[in-house]
Amino acid sequence: MIPAETIQLILETARIEEVVGEFVSLKRRGANLLGNCPFHNEKTPSFTVSPAKGIYKCFGCGAAGNSSKFLMEHEHFSYPEALKYLARKYQIPIEEQEQTVEQQKATTERESLFLVSEFAKDFFVNTLWENPKGKAIGHSYLRERGLSDLLIKKFELGYSPDEWTAFTDYAQTNSYPLRSLEKTGLTIVKENNKLFDRFKGRVMFPIHNLSGRIVGFGGRILTSDKSAAKYLNSPESDIYNKSKVLYGIYFARQEILKQDNCFLVEGYTDVISLHQSGIENVVASSGTSLTSEQIKLIKRFTSNISILYDGDTAGIKASFRGIDMILEQGMNVKIVLFPQGEDPDSFARSHSATEVATFLASQADDFIRFKTRLLHEEAASDPIKKGELIKEIVQTISIIPDEIMRTLYVQECSVLLDIPEQALVNDLNKRLRKNNQETKLAFVPQQPSPSEQRPKQVKQENKTPLSYQEENLIRLLLLYGNKSFDYRFRENEDGPESIIEVNVAGFIVEQLEDDGLGFLNPLYDQIYQDYKRGVEEENIPSEQSFINHENAEIVQIAADVLSSPYSLSENWMAKERIHVVTEEELLLQAVNTSVLSFKQRKLEQEIHELQNELKEAPDQEKEKIIMLILKKQNIQKLISERLGRIILK
Repeated sequence: MIPAETIQLILETARIEEVVGEFVSLKRRGANLLGNCPFHNEKTPSFTVSPAKGIYKCFGCGAAGNSSKFLMEHEHFSYPEALKYLARKYQIPIEEQEQTVEQQKATTERESLFLVSEFAKDFFVNTLWENPKGKAIGHSYLRERGLSDLLIKKFELGYSPDEWTAFTDYAQTNSYPLRSLEKTGLTIVKENNKLFDRFKGRVMFPIHNLSGRIVGFGGRILTSDKSAAKYLNSPESDIYNKSKVLYGIYFARQEILKQDNCFLVEGYTDVISLHQSGIENVVASSGTSLTSEQIKLIKRFTSNISILYDGDTAGIKASFRGIDMILEQGMNVKIVLFPQGEDPDSFARSHSATEVATFLASQADDFIRFKTRLLHEEAASDPIKKGELIKEIVQTISIIPDEIMRTLYVQECSVLLDIPEQALVNDLNKRLRKNNQETKLAFVPQQPSPSEQRPKQVKQENKTPLSYQEENLIRLLLLYGNKSFDYRFRENEDGPESIIEVNVAGFIVEQLEDDGLGFLNPLYDQIYQDYKRGVEEENIPSEQSFINHENAEIVQIAADVLSSPYSLSENWMAKERIHVVTEEELLLQAVNTSVLSFKQRKLEQEIHELQNELKEAPDQEKEKIIMLILKKQNIQKLISERLGRIILK
């Protein structure tokens, strides 16, 4: 268990813009930062980060919270895991007790897979550096590939001994269950319960997710055994889905943001060799066809992708569908073609860092132009092939969402293909109409996925008229709990007027406690009780105490209340000389109205309950209930007069 004072230090130290900025591309917008929401698909950014308040809020799907809650939702961390991640990031020491066997068994299955993957990584790394065979075989191979020790350590490369059960035996000796070893794919279990290490005799490439946790491995064989796969990857598991992972993204994300461009390669060594040349904004699809999830992962950081190819024309043409998927996302695609017989890895090892950087910058070609030239060369003078080429190029242009970009590409392709621009425009318009019709026909309203069902302040289906009044009082407490206003009152009707300074929290608590009123919503009641204690102890809680609350639902409420998609332009006063009265300037009126409205709703509820009770009550009890109803109705009438409202029922 993490001590309360350490939790407080972690949450106070964490900077929301730095934490969220590791996963989302953010741009400055006034005092806040803006980006595309990572929790639902959107084209217009509505995800706002407030460094001053330490919160994020999406005005599209409603996701909101602080640094720890972001990690819990985005990375599916538990609360302790999120705190530990932040502690590591900001180098805050946490005193932890070593887990017992019983505690390890109690760990969730998903977490156990993360733990065993981390343990495996440490084993492979230690074998590479400390084991004589690991140093002689694994480390020597990596150095022969031109990789520095610094880079080997950075990517946490390792070596799996060329023995049938070296890792499995060591893991079981350290109390890691066979079930977890099998589910991660590190250990293969045959039908006769015979065990062996999946990656025996291979150099190991740990695969990190966006937050740096190990989700799987790639292993390269070092022998000339042609019956064995050159590269072997972890199988799919609860923590590893290869279609959603990009190798190197953890090490590249900050540089991708900085350069506003992502280089996409095929293999592990391509990534590492380019890092050795100083090119760090590079990721790999690890030999798989590019997926929409991988594209969206890159789009969080940049809208620009440069794909590096080794010169194999067949391979390039096979990847066209994946590139079309990138264009559909409204991203910009460039192609860099290496000389025949070269790939990013070999080119980086045989050229200086300056030469590599210069080559990538000078050879980057726009994809539409590249594709047009490539197919045009193949078509040559064959009119049938040229006709097919034109249709394919126009089809690619038609999926680009930006109309201006489509127009520019049509103009350029008209020149490259030597065909009238209007002919391309006519074909393009046909395809756009067809695409639009297919979209409409294919549209079926679907329920949002669990990850898209973001809680609002209170679930709408559970809201009652009283819920809105409770919500408004909590809003005032969170926004202005510590603010004060002058409260005027008379001890009796003929007495002199007195003025005292009252804070919002004290006024609301006193008003509710005098009438014995409370909150039905348990989360609102928990917040109210914190303010009540604060009033009694003369230590009103700050908004940060709720932003950094251990209850994620309370964090959500605080972030919802403290975030606003609107802000008052300074020009109203600075240029137009127009003063706009704010709620804070009319605090007494706002708070008093909200308290009275809350009391009135409570009375309505109580009167309704008494009326239902009257129907079932025995005759001797009815007069008593009627008198109580009349009493409450009189109070309700007085409150309505103070609010300036008319009771219609």
